[in-house]
Formats: sequence, structure tokens, C-alpha cells
Amino acid sequence: MGKVVGIDLGTTNSVVAVMEGGKPVTIANAEGSRTTPSVVSFTKDGERLVGQMARRQAVLNPDNTFYSVKRFIGRKYSEIPADAKRVPYTIRRDENGNTKLKCPRLDKDYAPEEISAMVLRKLIDEATRYLGEPVTEAVITVPAYFNDSQRQATRDAGKIAGIEVKRILNEPTAASLAYGLDKKQNQKILVFDLGGGTFDVSVLEVNNGLFEVRATAGDPHLGGDDFDRVIVNWLAEQFAQTEQVDLRKERQSLQRLIEAAEKAKVELSTVAATELNLPFITATADGPLHLETTLRRSHFERLSSDLLERLRLPLEQVLQDANLTPRQIDEVVLVGGATRIPAVRQLVVDFIGKEPNQSVNPDEVVAIGAAVQAAILSGELKDVLLLDVTPLSLGVETNGGITKKLIPRNTTIPVRKTDLFTTAEDNQTSVEVHVVQGERDLAEHNKSLGRFKLSGLEPLPRGTAQVDVTFDLNSDGILSVTAVDRRTGVERRVTIRGASTLEEQEVAQMLAEAEKYADRDRARKERIEKLNRAESLVTTCERQLKEMALNFGYRLTYERRKEIESYIKNLKEAIAQAEQAETGGDARLDRGQTQLQEAIYNLSRELYAEGEEDEEDLDSDLFDGLLDRIGGFASRNSSKNREKAESSRRPNTRITYDDDDDEWM
Repeated sequence: MGKVVGIDLGTTNSVVAVMEGGKPVTIANAEGSRTTPSVVSFTKDGERLVGQMARRQAVLNPDNTFYSVKRFIGRKYSEIPADAKRVPYTIRRDENGNTKLKCPRLDKDYAPEEISAMVLRKLIDEATRYLGEPVTEAVITVPAYFNDSQRQATRDAGKIAGIEVKRILNEPTAASLAYGLDKKQNQKILVFDLGGGTFDVSVLEVNNGLFEVRATAGDPHLGGDDFDRVIVNWLAEQFAQTEQVDLRKERQSLQRLIEAAEKAKVELSTVAATELNLPFITATADGPLHLETTLRRSHFERLSSDLLERLRLPLEQVLQDANLTPRQIDEVVLVGGATRIPAVRQLVVDFIGKEPNQSVNPDEVVAIGAAVQAAILSGELKDVLLLDVTPLSLGVETNGGITKKLIPRNTTIPVRKTDLFTTAEDNQTSVEVHVVQGERDLAEHNKSLGRFKLSGLEPLPRGTAQVDVTFDLNSDGILSVTAVDRRTGVERRVTIRGASTLEEQEVAQMLAEAEKYADRDRARKERIEKLNRAESLVTTCERQLKEMALNFGYRLTYERRKEIESYIKNLKEAIAQAEQAETGGDARLDRGQTQLQEAIYNLSRELYAEGEEDEEDLDSDLFDGLLDRIGGFASRNSSKNREKAESSRRPNTRITYDDDDDEWM
């Protein structure tokens, strides 16, 4: 069985971790960072970029660069707040009311699940590279206040990325696992998780390997992006007053404002004031316009006062639900980059009365906890038991549109609850069971998860029939609903897997497209590597030719040198042709490499043979080093040349072919 990794699929950044030697380890990406921006972009050539490379070109390509997609995953278009829709790319509603992200470059609409799948695929590829074996299973974290639709959408994203999602884990719960793994004594931990797009706060009790979630609360529409947005709005309004131009209506200007706001937010975590300079932010008939201003931390906190107050309410709620006072909290763990904002940190300190724990990295702790959960599921880690809760109430709609809650929020899962219902009209032969999720008393204000009918009831006066409705919620958050008529024994059972916004055939189609794109990416990568090898060969051969002319003098004849130079020129032309064509031209490229490799190697062999005849004039150490460098480019496709190399080389010449790394050392 391969390794199961843990993934924190974040709004701003994502992290992948794995358990190694009993310790969780975060995996660095190809760029050398342990956090990968959750950004996907499509270039003018149709190439897909993920992570830091996508983020770098966001200003010049704003309408084809997608970020903060986690805020839209699993949500209908009508469920997305108006402020969240103010991004440089286009968000639209499809014919089913679902959310789609428009990509003008490819003339295609993407579901948020597809974009998230591309980020997941990047993380899985990095884990595969690090572990040296394919990774096919993962534990993915989500905000505790994600509803069933958002959780199922996250599962769909994993499926599209080609992995099996072993468990959907709440982010605060994952953070507590990372923090409390080595804690033996009984502790009550408050996890304050403020990420890029969501806010959760949970209270957990940790005792000798038992992790029990006592309560959870939060705000699914509040995160670090909202703190960025108050700076963006302040800058845009200030600029509009002086220049009569609204920068939020121009894609590139808006993207530059967003990046500047994020940078200012980060800087204000360590300094009292920061300068914002955006030259050539836009242009009018009178010429280019520039934005230059200063933002003080105190002003930023005043701008964010409403957001800070929204953070306080879930804090009060979670302690009330857990029947605890602030004094009873033993440790406070901060999770998410936005918790570095001084005002946010001070809010927690003032409310709980103690400094947060500094032993965990807020950017990586969730992924580490997911890796711990992955190790538990795979059997690698034992003697750890996790008891999570359902974040939102589950119930059914009754007569008059009232919600009857069967499983209240903060109920420990898995759980099974049954309640008795009856008919609302005379001679009713069927009942409709409408399953909803949420805290509102009216069903229309809650999230609809699904409907089904129980038919075949006896036509009796209203209130006479007796129907048992049972909710069965397992540890994966999958809800099964059963309705049974006591009199006739008629039964109807349905499994609600999160009311996904994607149909099964859509997921299958997206999976096929993802695999097709993966093949295209691999082919493009191989082609780039081939061009890089050819260019490296040209550069090395040119350098070695100069060294040979200086060190071997008359032994390197004019004819032999011109022959090598002609092969180098031919390979350069083949490289230029291949780069322009993007596809094709490989035959000339391969032939040019082979010709140059064989010519340079044969030359080195001849020089060596001549050197042995006049050994007293030959600097053997210099020649051995030269052969080392030249021999590295001998044709890998010609076993005959490799045999010549072995027979003509001195015993101490250090040329070794490493089949595992597929390169000459």
C-alpha cells in the first residue's frame, strides 16, 4: 500500500505533508517552498500554470488567472456574496444556477472543482516526486463550517485530480491533531483558524491519544481576503476622489490593487505604517496616472473594525456550545496566515486571557494534522482516536416550511437519530422527505440537500399514519436517510452524498479532460527537457572546443575543428526550428544531437590516442578532466559508442552513467 498524504487545500496557499519515521513532514514544491499558491493560470499559448508561476503573471493576464476559488467551490451562484464576486476574472451562472469561471484564453468555462483539482494535482505530483512512488490517496482538509455540498465538491475535486479522498477532515481538528499529538495530559484547546476565505473556531479536548471536538463555530464568508478587500476599497475610493477614476472597473488595475493590498496587510503585521506606490496604475486622455499613499496600522484596524467584530461572535458561540469559560481553555492555537494580523491576535488574547501557543506554524499545521490523520487511516499510527462533530444541524422540512432538527450541530459523529412523523392531510398516500442543513427555523433559509418520496401509504385521516425517519451520519460526513411506514412496513432509503453541484457524468468528463491535460503537460515537459539538453550540449561543446584548441594545440587540426563547428551550427538551427514549431522537428533535433555527440566523442578518443604516443608532452590530469566533461555527452542511444568509451578510457577516468537519474554524472 502506498503512502497516504495529507493536503491542506487553502484559499490562498495549499500545503501537502506526509508521515515519515513517525513524524509528519511538509513537502517542498519544485520552487523550493513548502506552501504552494492556490492559483491557476492559462497563458497565451494555452499552457496551464499552477502555483507561484501562475501568481507571477496575474497582473498581465488577470482574466485568465484564477485564485481564491475555494470561496466558490460547492456553491450555487446565488449563494456567493456580492463582494466575493469582485475579482479580475469573470464569474457567471450556468443554466442550472451553478458557478462557473470563464477562461477567455481557451474560450471555456471551468467549475471551481476543476480549478481546485489542478492545484491538488500539483501537490500530488510534488509528493510523488518527493516519495519516489505514485501517490493515489489523500486526506483533504476543509473549513469546519463547510456544508455537505462544499465537502462533496472537495471530494469531486480530488476525484478529478485522480486521487481517492480517504477522509474529509475539518481544519481546526487537523490543527489540534498536529499540536496535541505528543500531549499526554488532559488539555482543552481552542483552535482559531482564520484562512484566506473562511473562519472557524473549535474547542477540543485532548487526553492521552483521544481527540474529542467539543464544539465548533465560524463564518464561511470571512477570511484574509476580506481584510485585503477593505484596503482595496479604501485605495480605490481615495483614488476616485482625486482622479475621478474607479480602478475596480479595470481588470489589470484591480489585480494590482489586490496584490498591493495583500502586501500592505503583511507589512503592517510588523511595521506601524507602509507605503503603497503603484506607478502607471491607469491612464486617461491626459496621460498616465499614479497611486501613491501611506497606510498606517491604526487606520487599517479602523477600516477592519466590522470584520474584527465578526470574529468575536463565533468565539463567544463556541465557548457557549462547549459549556466552557475562557479560563478553562488551556491552550490557544492560531491557524492560517491571517492570524498574523496584530489586531486579530490581540482580539484572541483579550477574549481568552492568554497568549497563543507559538510551537506550530500557522501555514503548515493543518497539512501536518491531515498527514497525522492519513497515518491513522493507513494503520501507520496507532493509539490515536479522533471524535469529530457535525458543524451544522441536519433536519427535515415539516408542514408550513418549518425545519425539524434531527441531528443538532456539534453532535459527535458517527451518529444515528430517529424521529416520528405523520401525514398533514386526509387520505395522503405518500409523503415527501425534504432534507435540509442549517440553523434557521424556516427550511427555505437552510441548505437543501435532497428530496425523496415515500409512497404506498394507506389512505387514512391526517395525523394517523406513523412514519419513522432515521438520519445516519458516518465519520466521513455522508448522510443516509431512511423513511419507514410503521403500519405497512414500506421503506425508502437514500444516501445523500453532499448535494454536489456536479453530476456524475460531469465529474467523469472532467476527469478525462484532466488526464488528457496531464498527458499534454508531460509531453510539453519532455520536449522542454529535450531542448534544454540540446542547448546544454551546444554550450558545453563550444566551451570544450576552445579548451581543446588552447591545451592541445597542433593536435586539433583545422579540418576537425570546422567539422565540429558545423555540427554545432546545425544543432542550433534544429533547436530554433523546434522552438518555433512547438511540435514536430524532433527528428532533426535528435539527429543533430547524435551527430554532435559522436563527433565530439570521436575527437576526444583520437586526441587521447595521439596523446599516448607522446605522453611526456600530455598533462594527464588535465586530459582526464576533459574526457570527464566530454564523455558526459556521449550518445545514450548508441551502445557501440559507450563500448568505445570504456575501451579507450584510462582506469581513473570518472565517467559513470546513472540509469536511475537518466543522466551522465
